[in-house]
Amino acid sequence: MFKPHQKTRFLFVLLCALCGHHSIAADRPNVLLILADDLKPSFGAYGDTWVHSPNLDRLAASGMRFDMAYCNQAVCAPSRNNLLTGARSTSLGVYSLGYNFRRAVPNAVTMPQYFKQHGYHSAGIGKVFHIGHGNVGDNASWSVPFLPDKVIDYVLPESTDGQMTREEALFGNKPANGLPRGAAWEAADVDDGAYADGRIAAEGIKRLQAYKTSEQPFFLALGFTKPHLPFCAPKKYWDLYDAREMKLARVTEPPAGAPKYAGKTIGELNQYKPVPDEPPLTEEMTRTLIHGYYAALSYMDAQVGRVLDEVERLDLNENTIIVLWGDHGYHLGDHGMWTKHTNYEQANRIPIIISAPGVTKTNSSSRALVETVDIYPTLCELAGLPAPAGPQPIDGKSIVSILKNPAASVRDHAYHCFPRGNRLGRAIRTDRYRLVEWKPWDADSGEIEYELYDYESDPLETTNLATAKPDIVAQLKRLLASHPDAQPVRQ
Repeated sequence: MFKPHQKTRFLFVLLCALCGHHSIAADRPNVLLILADDLKPSFGAYGDTWVHSPNLDRLAASGMRFDMAYCNQAVCAPSRNNLLTGARSTSLGVYSLGYNFRRAVPNAVTMPQYFKQHGYHSAGIGKVFHIGHGNVGDNASWSVPFLPDKVIDYVLPESTDGQMTREEALFGNKPANGLPRGAAWEAADVDDGAYADGRIAAEGIKRLQAYKTSEQPFFLALGFTKPHLPFCAPKKYWDLYDAREMKLARVTEPPAGAPKYAGKTIGELNQYKPVPDEPPLTEEMTRTLIHGYYAALSYMDAQVGRVLDEVERLDLNENTIIVLWGDHGYHLGDHGMWTKHTNYEQANRIPIIISAPGVTKTNSSSRALVETVDIYPTLCELAGLPAPAGPQPIDGKSIVSILKNPAASVRDHAYHCFPRGNRLGRAIRTDRYRLVEWKPWDADSGEIEYELYDYESDPLETTNLATAKPDIVAQLKRLLASHPDAQPVRQ
């Protein structure tokens, strides 16, 4: 005989079974979201076959590679806000590292939070939301406490002068005045687990093993920290390359005719030793930095490979959607610029790879224009969830139609921005052109200036063509005007 509480539970379980709730949850695909920090589309799958990236390449071979994918702002925290809320920076009014998106939209429903609301176990490890520089994580997004790890991570005492560094303090939301700069690179002869990405992979593997025995679908976000500065990776990954063979930028000057404020030089890079405060860099240092970027990329690639191996070993691959996303591109000396923080191609073009069992074909690719904000509604559609509806603006469009048909498209341009001083640079990228509108926040404080680049005739952005091609500027301005006015910077 059932006791009263047992009878109630039995009837509830039976009702759920008859209504199909249990089977619906069990049949829903899992989601593995892999984030890589500062990863530009410069590895084997994107044509740079000299880069040692076998695991990123095999992930691309398992699904669809997007060749014209763009972030919505080329800096870590806002770009991650764009991904996880589906809202562009110009909709949120959040353009900086230190302003939490919930101060702008307190009741926003993030992508992991939305999956959690629909019966998924939601977990995050590593660097998913930007944490540090005054910014904090987001407890509402996760079923269990988020597990962060270090972005600034050294092994050798000489890299830090035996002290906490300025950047370590800033990422830890601690006072940084008077602290030394850490090294811009480190090649210690250590195991993979000595640095954060090795630990993130190990914890991700543990979570996958636990999910294998659970009937609840999972949304697992693994935020790998490399190839973000400092370029710290085990020596064996440095040994994959020869600094003397690193490809240097062909164009090392800003575009002719571009506003001087539109670009940058070595900001962020010069927060690390022995990089000088101002350019120029020696050729030797340039080669070492590029060497370090790709050593860190290959180290991250190996950790992604460990996770992919475990997905296959556990037979989760037939019911797990896997997405690789880089938060923005990266300058490696082109135009005399380093890192990100611009509206140029190298800072804004990103890798997006999606492997969705039963939907994507192997070794497929698309030249459709897509944006970071498109991932949120896409994953919802792939998982059979209702389209997200806010309360934050949902600027993204589902690209499932492209996953099914690489010739399809959902937009005729990508949209991104970057603020510079008292101006906001709003940009659109079509399959041929990029137009950047530099507009003062205060309409009375200066004139609007434009940049125009033609990637058919000038793929390296050597010349601003805005004055030479007024008809094209007028055409693209109409596209730009189709977007709502940008929200002002929130202080």
